[in-house]
Amino acid sequence: MKARKIVDEMDSYVPGKSQDEIAQDFNLNKEDIIKLGSNENPWGPSPKAMEAIKREINSINRYPESQLGELVLQIAEYSGVDDSQVIVGGDGADEIIDVLAKTFIDAGDEFIVPLPSYMYYEYLLMQYGAKPVYARWDLEKNELNVNSIYDAITDKTKMIFLCSPNNPTGTLIDKEVLVDIASKNPEILIVIDEAYFEYSEVTNKDLINDFNNIFIIRTMSKVLGLAGMRIGYGLACPEIIEYMRRIKPVFSLTRLSFAAALNTFKDTEYIEESIKKGIESRQYLYDEISKIDGLYVFPSKSNFMLIDIRDTGFTAGQLALELMKKGVIVRDCTSFKGLDEYWIRISICTLEEDKRFIEILKEVLA
Repeated sequence: MKARKIVDEMDSYVPGKSQDEIAQDFNLNKEDIIKLGSNENPWGPSPKAMEAIKREINSINRYPESQLGELVLQIAEYSGVDDSQVIVGGDGADEIIDVLAKTFIDAGDEFIVPLPSYMYYEYLLMQYGAKPVYARWDLEKNELNVNSIYDAITDKTKMIFLCSPNNPTGTLIDKEVLVDIASKNPEILIVIDEAYFEYSEVTNKDLINDFNNIFIIRTMSKVLGLAGMRIGYGLACPEIIEYMRRIKPVFSLTRLSFAAALNTFKDTEYIEESIKKGIESRQYLYDEISKIDGLYVFPSKSNFMLIDIRDTGFTAGQLALELMKKGVIVRDCTSFKGLDEYWIRISICTLEEDKRFIEILKEVLA
């Protein structure tokens, strides 16, 4: 059986390595592995979420709620928007991107992604016959090259994906830039990915009141500590949300993910503490790595940071392998379009794990 042409031509998305994979490959204890490759919350989920899951476990023989009304209201309150401006999806933010594509993309449409950025946009939209057009981030200035966005726009452009803070650079996009792009291109959907907005303490959610062509993606996989439960949500004008609800799978959230999400938003102390500890960890890692010869680390507004290692004598693949042998997982960024083979990305961990990582990194580089 021959697959569709686009599927036959596509490469698989390359995720970060898991602790189980590394433990098996290098004969290590899973509990001793330091995972800095997937931008997760290292302090675990909210205790209230865990208790809610335990209470709900006996009901998994029943279908989950389809309208998710209580959770939508909770997200609206958390985000400071109206409930008509919220859509919730399973599979993290990835389902939200997929529903966007199914709702608005026709075969032959183009979408713009500045490189390097999160490549799952491309992976999902190409399945529906859309063509990626690449703008760029200026790595020397560590900022979006705005002119490259305008140069990439054609009469076929349907969406522009702007990740802020950007993955993997950790860079924020100025709100004035977003306003300028949206106002000059009212027929193009400007998709702002705010997966890491809590760590940056900056949001553009107020723009959905002024522009009907701005869509904001968010996830519960980062600060909110539910990467394993796969919950994402989007914010936009009611018209966009209504169109997407017609397409979205009815039961995309399980009963357990619904209960975990609802009770995480209610645990404001947990959220505030996760943000605080995450920023502390980020600052510690940035300060310590900046002291190591041969490494150039980008300042970040997220829970990860990008590191140029070309002056160490290692490629990213080589350094990642040596670190994995010692029980440390980092992200080899060779698979990111727009980066060469000399970049790695690390995410926050507990301060104890951060200190162990710095010791191991110095040992490997020496």
